Amino acid sequence: MTAARPRTLEEAASYLASATAEARPVAIGRDLDPGGLDRILEHEAGDLTCTVEAGVRLSQLRTALAAHGQRLCLDPPGDPTIGACLAANLSGPLRHRFGSARDLVLGATLVLADGTIASSGGKVVKNVAGYDLAKLVCGSRGTLALIGRVSLRLHPVAPSARTLVVETADCAAAVRTLLRSQLQPSALDVLHPGRVAVLFEGAERAVAAQIEAARALVGGEEAADEVWQESRRRQGEAAGRTRFDPGRLGDALATLSEALVRPAAGVAYVPQAVESDLSEGARGLGRALKERLDPAGVLVAC
Repeated sequence: MTAARPRTLEEAASYLASATAEARPVAIGRDLDPGGLDRILEHEAGDLTCTVEAGVRLSQLRTALAAHGQRLCLDPPGDPTIGACLAANLSGPLRHRFGSARDLVLGATLVLADGTIASSGGKVVKNVAGYDLAKLVCGSRGTLALIGRVSLRLHPVAPSARTLVVETADCAAAVRTLLRSQLQPSALDVLHPGRVAVLFEGAERAVAAQIEAARALVGGEEAADEVWQESRRRQGEAAGRTRFDPGRLGDALATLSEALVRPAAGVAYVPQAVESDLSEGARGLGRALKERLDPAGVLVAC
């Protein structure tokens, strides 16, 4: 069966209202494809914000923003849509400095399971009191609402970017030294086992000074951008994800034979599937939100 592909929020609302009336389950992405909502609606370069429809792909937005010397600091594997980035709360190496999708979203317009169109946060025409819907749907995987439009925080493109790779048998010690320093990397990944990759961005002289200071602290050699492509590839190929206390990186690495690790976020992407580490309290909160926003249980995970 071909997925419905609405071109407007109203079409999406009509589809979901009908599904609720018929008690028909809908998996966003499989039954309802938001890829037709693919317009860049607004770019306020002076405010470093933009508003886009959820079907816009990262590559499309990146090209449009680059013409103005700006970027969305979100670099997950592949080329997902903005809606997919929020639905899965995606991120990449730049998460170290700029956060995940949840940290970059200012507002969103959603279509609830019963067809209600609701907006929340900044840069939207109408706001509703109550939940911060934009952040609420981050990581919901399409089970709370269809993400229709998103307002995002942008950053200037850095004039200079250089990468340092440290090969070491004690990645935790190298990371600890870097994080305790005055250095301000945009990305810091552990490619376990044996390597730490650090990205510095900014004015050319400032970046050169940070590279020199980092080498004085932990050694290493400069490397090309391919190391970040490897980082995203390993993240994308991972079968599971585990969390750990960022202050206990060494203990976490000791339990892993291979992983792509974001130390500051306390996240490791691993080759094997792992069980969910959500607490019972978090699961209960999720069930309560589901009951409030989709009481008929129409929206299901794909």
